Amino acid sequence: MADDLAYAGVARQAELVRSGEVSSRELVETALDRIGRLDGELNAFGAVYAERALAEADRADQRRAAGQTRPLLGVPIAVKDEMAIGGEITSRGTGAIVTRAPGDSEVVKRIRAAGAIVVGKTTMPEVGLWPFTESITWGVTRNPWDTDRTPGGSSGGSAAAVAAGMVPAALAADGAGSIRIPAACCNLFGLKSQSGRVPRTPHYDDNHWICFGALTSSVADSALMLDVMADDRFGPPVPPPRLRIAVSEAFPAGTRGRLTDETLAALHGTAELLRELGHEVVEADLPVGVRDGLLIVGLMFRGIRELVGEMERPQRLERRTRAMARPGRLISDGTVERLLQAEQRLAERAGRLFADHDVLLTPMMSEPAVPAGIMEGRGALATYLWSTRWVPFNVLWNSTGQPAASVPAGFSAGGLPLAVQLVGRPHDEATLLSLAAQLEEARPWAGRRPPVPGS
Repeated sequence: MADDLAYAGVARQAELVRSGEVSSRELVETALDRIGRLDGELNAFGAVYAERALAEADRADQRRAAGQTRPLLGVPIAVKDEMAIGGEITSRGTGAIVTRAPGDSEVVKRIRAAGAIVVGKTTMPEVGLWPFTESITWGVTRNPWDTDRTPGGSSGGSAAAVAAGMVPAALAADGAGSIRIPAACCNLFGLKSQSGRVPRTPHYDDNHWICFGALTSSVADSALMLDVMADDRFGPPVPPPRLRIAVSEAFPAGTRGRLTDETLAALHGTAELLRELGHEVVEADLPVGVRDGLLIVGLMFRGIRELVGEMERPQRLERRTRAMARPGRLISDGTVERLLQAEQRLAERAGRLFADHDVLLTPMMSEPAVPAGIMEGRGALATYLWSTRWVPFNVLWNSTGQPAASVPAGFSAGGLPLAVQLVGRPHDEATLLSLAAQLEEARPWAGRRPPVPGS
C-alpha cells in the first residue's frame, strides 16, 4: 500500500489529503522513507530537508483540519538545484557557488503557496550543460529503470526521483531539452511550456531559452503543476478535436545520426495510433537549414559563457565546462544582436509549418537512455558532438519559444522507456496537453513501475 501511495501522483495525493484519507505527514514520511532506501543507489537528491518537511506536513494537516483547501496541500515535491530555496546554496550542479539564497525563487514560492512541501533539491550536471546528470560535485545520478543507465539531463535528479516514486512531482528546467530528455529516459511526461509562461525570477533574466516546469508521471499531474506555477490557467486536459499532425523523423539540418529500430518503431507506432484516434497525420519537412543551426550554436555558446561568468569560484568548475565557455568569448554583443534578429526570422519560418498543422510529431532521442558515464573523461567538443547525435531534436523549440512535450511511447526489448516529442503552436500548451492525455488514455504508461533496487 505504501508503494501504491508513493506512485499515486500529484492530483491523487492532494485528493487523499483533502478527503482526510491520508495525512500529509504520511505522505512526507513515505517520501522520506523511499529517499532513504533508494537514493543511495540513484543519487537523485543533493539535499533532503527531513525535519523541516515533517514540520510543514504537520502544519498542512492542521490547515486541512481547519477547512483550508489548496491545490497541492500536503504533497511532497522536490526542487531542481537550479531554483533558489531560501537559506540554501543553489549550486546548479557545481561547487563553484558558495552564497546561500536570500529567499525562494518565484516558482518555489508558488508551489509553497499552493500547499506543497519541499522535501529536497535534486541533482543536475554542471550548469545544466549536458543531457546526462553527472558532475564532480554531486557524482553520477542513475536511472531507476536500469541503474547502469543515465536518467538524462539536465533535470536528471528530478526525473529519477519521480520515476522511483520518491516524490510525485519535481520542479525542472529546460534550456535545450532538459525537461523532455529526462522524461523520455524515465517514462515520464515532460512539458516545456511557452517561453516565459512560468516565471523564473530571480534567475535567467536575459535567457529566453530556459523554461521552468515540472516532471510528473501523468499528463493531468503536469497540467495541475502548470496551473500552480504559471501566470495563466489551463485546467484539466479535455479531449482534442480532430487535429492535423505533421510527422518528421529527419535529423535537424547540420546534425547527423541514426534512429535505432526501436525508436523509429515508437515514432511510427505513435503516428499510427494518432490516425486510429481520428487525427490526420502527414509527413512534413521542417523549414529550417544549416545556417539556422549555426545561429542556435552561436547563441548557445554565448549563453554558456554568461552562465559560467556568474560562477563565484570558476576555478572549481570541471575542465569540460570551462572549455565549453571559451567559444562564447568570440561572440560580441553586436553579433548577439544580429543572431537574435536571425532567431526571430527562424521562428517565423518554423512557424510556417504550423499554419497548416496543429502539432508536430518527432523523435525525442535517437536511442533510449544511454549508459551512465558514457562520456566520462571526454572533452567538451567530443561530448558536444556526441550529444548532437543522441538528442538533436529539442533545442530548436527553446529557440523559437513554443511549447513541446515528451510523451512515453512504450519500452525497448531491454525494458528501457521509449518516447516521442509533440510540438505545438506558440502559446498552445492546451492542445499539447489534450493530445498527450488522449495518447495516455489509449496507451497508458504510469502503471508500469521501474525495478528500483531496494524498493
